[in-house]
Amino acid sequence: MHDADWSIQEIAQLAGTTSRTLRHYDDIGLLPPTRIAHNGYRHYDAQALVRLQRILLLRQLGLGLPQIADVLGPSTGSEARAAEASALETHLALLREEQDRLRRQIASVESTIDALRGGEELMAENMFDGFDHTQYKEEVEDRWGKKAYADSDRWWRGMTETERAAWQRRVSDLGRDWIAAAESGVDPASAEAQDVARRHVEWLTGIPGTPAAVPGGDVKGYVIGLGEMYVADPRFGANYATSDGGTRGAEFVRDALRIYAERTL
Repeated sequence: MHDADWSIQEIAQLAGTTSRTLRHYDDIGLLPPTRIAHNGYRHYDAQALVRLQRILLLRQLGLGLPQIADVLGPSTGSEARAAEASALETHLALLREEQDRLRRQIASVESTIDALRGGEELMAENMFDGFDHTQYKEEVEDRWGKKAYADSDRWWRGMTETERAAWQRRVSDLGRDWIAAAESGVDPASAEAQDVARRHVEWLTGIPGTPAAVPGGDVKGYVIGLGEMYVADPRFGANYATSDGGTRGAEFVRDALRIYAERTL
């Protein structure tokens, strides 16, 4: 790394963020500047840029700033610098996995579009490449038991191609409407947000194997717990990420689902 540094305005432009955001990162101790010039401007060296890159990567995964601070640890010192490369290797591996999954999904959807427009026969074996419903098998079994996973897996495999496509559209529509509601600034208790919450719960109760689909099950507790998980687990929170890349969308979903559950379930 060289000895050059960059002003806060330069870093904001390079990283696609704002000076205000960088000042906030400094205020909470997440990204202190390397030095402050005589005019009061913050400056950042190459090591600070590496740390900022990691912060932005973790934000994209849906982590909140307190969680990111816990993950990154100290911002200075030889120990912090030594850990950067190995941590970024982990990030890189995750990004490459996601890149491969998205590449497969894109190819799958493109193939379906071409078949539909060309009047060709749909190739079922190609339509869901990249849509791996088994990736959370162990987690589902740990949380809700082997029967829960077996029931949901049997339900998924028993679907026709048309039913699976419709289910994917339903999931996509819910995610889009949640994000739109969160970004519109409406209250989670508003009629608009509560209508999306109602649709979300109806979707959950239609998935065999979940506590929401079991007669007499604790649907209220399940819905509230899922809302909390959307915020705590960046894999799920990413489905509701707003344009700022933070957890605001997932928090909106959590709050709206809790209100709906407490009022209705």
